[in-house]
Order: sequence, then C-alpha cells, then structure tokens
Amino acid sequence: MKSVAVLDYGSGNLRSAQRSLERAGAQVEVTADPARVLECDGLVVPGVGAFATCMSGLRAVGGDRLIDRRLAGGRPVLGICVGMQILFETGVEHGERTEGLGHFPGTVERLEAPVLPHMGWDSLRVPRESHLLAGIGEEVFYFVHSYGVRSWAWVSTDAHRPAPVVSWCDYGTPFIAAIENGPLVGTQFHPEKSADAGAALLTTWVGSLPSSSLL
Repeated sequence: MKSVAVLDYGSGNLRSAQRSLERAGAQVEVTADPARVLECDGLVVPGVGAFATCMSGLRAVGGDRLIDRRLAGGRPVLGICVGMQILFETGVEHGERTEGLGHFPGTVERLEAPVLPHMGWDSLRVPRESHLLAGIGEEVFYFVHSYGVRSWAWVSTDAHRPAPVVSWCDYGTPFIAAIENGPLVGTQFHPEKSADAGAALLTTWVGSLPSSSLL
C-alpha cells in the first residue's frame, strides 16, 4: 500500500483529504514531522484561505524546505487549492505581495468575475498530454476560491525539459485549474470534494506513486 502524508501546517481540509486518499487506496498520515514527510511515497499540501497566511504557516513548520527536498529527489508532491497556488512565484491579495515557493512562474491574483468566490462545479479544458486527468477531463470538479493564476508563460533553458501540462477553467477569465510537471502536480479545485471525478483523480495519483516509503 502506498504511503501518503498530508502536510499539517494549520491550513486545509486535512481530515477530508485524509479520508479521500484512504478511499483511493493509500495509507495516510496527517503530519508535519520532517522524517514522515520525507519518507512517504507521496506528499499532499492542502490549503485554504489567504496566500500569505498559508505561506507563513508552511514556513513555520519548515514545509517549504521539505517540499524542496522532496522535489530535488523526484519525490511526488500534490498541492490542492491554495496548496497549489503557493507553488507559484507570487501571491497578491488586498495589495499585499507575498513570495511563494517559486516552482512555477506566475502570479496568483484576484479573479475578474462578476460574482466571487468562484464556488461550485465547473468544467476544465484539459490537454491530451495530461496524465492526472486522463479519462476524466470531461467531468466537472468542485471549486471554492476568489484568486488564481490568470496568465502563464513557461521559459526553460533546458531543451530536454518538457513544459508543464496545464489545464484551464473559465470563470470571468481563464485561470489555471491544474498543473503537472513530473513529480509536482497541483489542482485549484478540491478533488476531495469532487465526487467520483475527484476520487478517480486521487486514485490515479496514488497509483502513480513509486513505492519507497519507510513508514
């Protein structure tokens, strides 16, 4: 059975994520213990609320360094909602600019839509290259957010490094709904709240994890 740690840094629907991942076939622990976070087959980084608050909580438990260490070793990480947003360079909320983890270029900013938050079920535009959403890209997923990454530009100096696979959603303006780059993936929507489609996504992700846990 694959082992998954849900990073406990004071943000996110931890128990809901835990239960959904267990139903997807994983052995799940909610923890901020560095050894557990580094040893598990897959790490899930949840997140709700403000970008700046999530970054503060993440750094308080050393989560930024733990994520970096996992990715340096090619170890899978899944960010959910604000847990995906903090993977980008910057978040801007209420005029406050906060540095993110910088694994992806881009700025998290307020959506341009007549009604916020963007709450409820919505469809995606999924490229054929997506592994995370293969076979379920035509389903709808559950969103709760007012901020997102509305523009995207990928520049790499390594010709052998493929560009991330980006799926989009349209609400007022387009925004990134999911991103996949080798071991690092993220969803703006909540797979743990997205019924059968979310369950299928988590099952795909858990099934893709290499077994190397010491848990």
